Amino acid sequence: MAKAPRGSLPSKQDILRFIAAHPGQVGKREIAKAFNVGPADRVALKGLLRELKLEGAVHSGVGLGLGKRMLPPGLLPEVCMADIVRITRDGDLVARPVEWTGDGDPPQIDLVNDGKRSREMGAVGIGDRVLVRVREAGRHRYNGRIVRVLETREQPVLGLFSLVEGEGRLQPTDRKIRHEYVIAPEDAGAAVPGQLVVAQPLPGRRYGLRPARITEVIGQADDPRALSLIAIHSHGIPTAFSAAAESEAAAAKPVTLKGREDLRKFPLITIDPEDARDHDDAVFAEPDSDPNNTGGWHAIVAIADVAHYVRPGSALDREARTRGNSTYFPDRVVPMLPERLSADLCSLLDNQDRAALAVHLWFDAEGNKRRHQFVRAVIRVAASLHYAQVQQAIDGHADETAQPWLDGVLKPLYACHAALNRARQARQPLSITSDERRVVLAPNGAIAAIRPRQALLAHQVIEDYMIAANVAAAEELEKRQQPCMYRVHEPPSPDKVDTLRRFLETLGLKLAKGQVMRPMHFNRILEAAAQSEHLRLINTVVLRSQMQAYYSAKNLGHFGLNLTRYAHFTSPIRRYSDVLVHRALVSGLGLGKDGLTDEDRASFDNIAEHISFTERRSMLAERDSLDRFVAAFMAEHEGADFAAHINSVNRFGLFVELDETGADGFVPMSALGDDYFQHDEARHALVGRRTKKRLRLGDAVMVRLVEATPVTGGLRFELLNAHGKPSAHGKPSGAQPRSGIHIPRPGKPKSGRPPGIRTGKKPRNR
Repeated sequence: MAKAPRGSLPSKQDILRFIAAHPGQVGKREIAKAFNVGPADRVALKGLLRELKLEGAVHSGVGLGLGKRMLPPGLLPEVCMADIVRITRDGDLVARPVEWTGDGDPPQIDLVNDGKRSREMGAVGIGDRVLVRVREAGRHRYNGRIVRVLETREQPVLGLFSLVEGEGRLQPTDRKIRHEYVIAPEDAGAAVPGQLVVAQPLPGRRYGLRPARITEVIGQADDPRALSLIAIHSHGIPTAFSAAAESEAAAAKPVTLKGREDLRKFPLITIDPEDARDHDDAVFAEPDSDPNNTGGWHAIVAIADVAHYVRPGSALDREARTRGNSTYFPDRVVPMLPERLSADLCSLLDNQDRAALAVHLWFDAEGNKRRHQFVRAVIRVAASLHYAQVQQAIDGHADETAQPWLDGVLKPLYACHAALNRARQARQPLSITSDERRVVLAPNGAIAAIRPRQALLAHQVIEDYMIAANVAAAEELEKRQQPCMYRVHEPPSPDKVDTLRRFLETLGLKLAKGQVMRPMHFNRILEAAAQSEHLRLINTVVLRSQMQAYYSAKNLGHFGLNLTRYAHFTSPIRRYSDVLVHRALVSGLGLGKDGLTDEDRASFDNIAEHISFTERRSMLAERDSLDRFVAAFMAEHEGADFAAHINSVNRFGLFVELDETGADGFVPMSALGDDYFQHDEARHALVGRRTKKRLRLGDAVMVRLVEATPVTGGLRFELLNAHGKPSAHGKPSGAQPRSGIHIPRPGKPKSGRPPGIRTGKKPRNR
């Protein structure tokens, strides 16, 4: 920048442009030097800067250890104070800045452990305040490194209470807490050994163990149902509804036809998992009668009209917003709405009149949407079917429930979907596969079996109808200039793409540089690897290169589905985002007085951040709960050998996933053999220094289960060599859990047909 003549002052716009152009913090000295401001004009310059601060155009780093330096609003300084708010499944810390001047909620700071600050990283936890050095890493996200721990706050600990040689002990349920606590007799309260309890750590140490005081008893650890209670409590999932919300739900009544279209003449059906408790979508399709749309289709997707019952500002609305979504565990569901609504009035039960917000969709012969129309309606579901039942009927094996609907309903649904599938193939969404398992529970709540989940065409049929309805909702709201709660999936970051590109080069595959990444580029890589031994490896690495989907009031597109606009409309019983989309449609189309309020409109950014958080919280809680159920199931098989594959590699060892059950666990470095293994991050491998043996992501291996710990959900394995013997020269398999704590194993399943794991439905993370 050319210096101005001495004696002249820059304009406010010049100052703002200068600050924005510099990635570091800019102070009065740098501004004066850049614009050649002489000593006589320094006071006037200071006045200009003060005005900019008062106008909110810039903010200072005072209180952040940065003196009077300035930043544009909406950016974090290079060094700032932050509070630790979350620990991820992989043990990484997530923080939020203490001070924030931008719009909306403060950004997320992902704290990176590069080995240089390992002591600081290991010493902090949720609630602690730290000084961090940050750099931008994406939309509303930063990476940070801890410079100094400023303040630590002890958090309550959930764990198993036991007696070890007469002394009270607490084994934390969080596997990231690697030490136990000692419980003095006077601090045990009414707790007895074998119970899950909450304890508050106390200051001081005793024989190397921290003391703690029990403050709450959760239940018996040997009850299989306690395993999901651990996850519910650990992640703070709300379980009880307020009396006001329950009262509102109890007072709710079925709707009448007033102000609604009568769609009861259409034989709409629901298609869900066999064990589904709530049904929030019904579908129908028929050939389009329009002579100008030869070979085209008319479809109806009817969705439960939750917005009719959950009014803005009501107790039900407050409860639903707080939860953000329903949370599903192997033995229970924590619903977003009271059961009176979620399993009754809002659920599209067969042969019952139900309120719906429906969309008529018209497609051409190639599955391209020609037009759509949203209506508020009353529907009556003709039949409630499950996926396997529908697929068997299409395949020529209809049972007595599905047979009456085969020709008039199911076959047209599949025929219309054949057109939708052609449009899907032309669009080329991201095509990453994943192995899913179905967990079967015994009547006592323990796991009876873990089986592969069948991938049926019926699943894809319903998913594509739901995607079409979701796209129509986003398009309608944009057309009506209404707020929309978009489902956003951003393209992979350049750093992740570059890392993926370098890795693929080691396998002889090329991902071209300098091009705008599209899903088809990743699909081509997967197609090229389809017949190779590296398919599982490449599928995993491509999946991990993708960003996580989230909710936003701004439309940033959906990369994975390759859609320019997308919103969630089809599951309002279990997602608050969908309730907001329904309200916006009601407002924009004039379908009632229960649409968006001014408060809703003003809060969209904050709500998007909140429900993105509650979704991630539920996903972590569900995963943690499932890990504990699987560990309880695997405890019966300690010492057994399993075929597995490596699904994660780090400098501490390997994570493996068993081929038969999908259970995953850890193989520590000490259980890999007598060689010294080094972590090759670029190739996702551990390499033996002496033997040059490579253990790479996706490799098939044989492992032996050494220890299963249900209370933490941990599984520990050792690697076997080609002769079926442990690779390590160490303790034989069958080691006992630490501290001699014995977790009672669930009883053997009784005869009879056990229920399945979930009451969940379609994929929830699109």
